[in-house]
Amino acid sequence: MQAGAAAAFGAVLHRDLLIAYRRRADVLTTFFFFVIVVSLFPLGVGPEPETLREIAPGVVWVSALLAAMLSLARMFSGDFADGTLEQLVLAPQPLSLLVLAKVAAHWLTAGLPLVLVGPLLGLQFDLPADALGVLLASLLVGTPALSLIGAVGAALTLGTRGSGALTALLVLPLYVPVLIFGAGAVVAAAQGTGAGGHLSLLGAMLMLSLVFAPWAIAAALKISLE
Repeated sequence: MQAGAAAAFGAVLHRDLLIAYRRRADVLTTFFFFVIVVSLFPLGVGPEPETLREIAPGVVWVSALLAAMLSLARMFSGDFADGTLEQLVLAPQPLSLLVLAKVAAHWLTAGLPLVLVGPLLGLQFDLPADALGVLLASLLVGTPALSLIGAVGAALTLGTRGSGALTALLVLPLYVPVLIFGAGAVVAAAQGTGAGGHLSLLGAMLMLSLVFAPWAIAAALKISLE
């Protein structure tokens, strides 16, 4: 990465992190949504440890998926409204690099907190230590893929009426493989069968998303701005 491109990436990342800090209520909304949804299931299902351990991977991963989707609306909408997106499109640096910085900022503010608190919430479900470690690893690998995939949907629906519902319809089918292998890794660890295959597939999805999603986001933003 050339010095100018690296500086532009850092500037966009710093700007978006600063905006997120100033709008802490939006970040906290996503975080507490995840915590509350995960915490409600043990209360509703009951205290049986076997049942809780069985449902834990799906509950945590579905909650993380919904929380990630809840935060997609703010990724580009503010920049679209104040004209910042037009400036990014006109910048000499590749638009795909600049939107990758925005996705990175989104994950740091919306995804990373879920990764850190996920194993703590897993304690409510009586998950063994090995499964908690795999849960942390699966969220660490899977949530960036959710941000990248979700950014494509957010860019495609930018400026349209009912964009939130349209984004959900677009990204939910693409989220399903991440959900399956993320939860499957935790299930495999809890059953002692090994989670390496699931985590490898999650890593492959993340690599594919890193390669292709920035280009798709950039193209979608250009279409939305026309």
